[in-house]
Amino acid sequence: MASVGTALRELRGAQKSAKGVSLYSRYVNRPAGRYLAAGAYGVGLGPNQVTLISAAFSFAAVAVVALSEPSWALGIAVWAALAVGFAFDSADGQLARLRGGGSAAGEWLDHVVDCAKLTALHTCVLIAFYRFPEAYGTTGDGWLLVPLGFQFAAVVTFFGGLLTEKLKPRPAPGSPAAAPSTVRAIALLPVDYGVFCLVFLLLGGGELFRWAYTVLGAVAALFLLAFLAKWFRELSAVRR
Repeated sequence: MASVGTALRELRGAQKSAKGVSLYSRYVNRPAGRYLAAGAYGVGLGPNQVTLISAAFSFAAVAVVALSEPSWALGIAVWAALAVGFAFDSADGQLARLRGGGSAAGEWLDHVVDCAKLTALHTCVLIAFYRFPEAYGTTGDGWLLVPLGFQFAAVVTFFGGLLTEKLKPRPAPGSPAAAPSTVRAIALLPVDYGVFCLVFLLLGGGELFRWAYTVLGAVAALFLLAFLAKWFRELSAVRR
């Protein structure tokens, strides 16, 4: 088996296109995932095992949000676990490419875990708002609609984007890849999962977290409308 250093060199030349990827994913999450993929390769882990490690970090974090009183220390721990889980989420695909390609079952597992993670995360925020209303300032039941709306926007965006990629025709072999846009990469930052995870650093602020989370939810809803219009327009030209 190749060394970790050799694996890193091979991974640098086997990265997916940066088109449609935010700056956080391009310069933080993917490089972190590359190191994790190389380390996993060095100890003999497979892509599915890495996916399950990602799930373990992510679901542990969301469970803590639902079950524990908010505090600044808790926020740091939750953010760290979510960020590590996200990095492992990038690592599984990179590890699959390093090993010569993934399987349909592996891709299925990856997407199912991602969808479950999104659903669970906003559900646990809703539970936290309900269980600790004094801490978050959510004594009015209307605040419980915020995580429900955020969850709706996040899940529909995830599913819509995934389905669009499946329905769009694949580029012809050998065709040049479109150059990534820096402006687009910056514009996508508010809806990047890694950037969203940063909001949990504000857990200790209670109401501050609630407002920051609400603003990100509103932004996610606006982006969803823009994405749906864009995807429908692109697919309208596709004949099957």
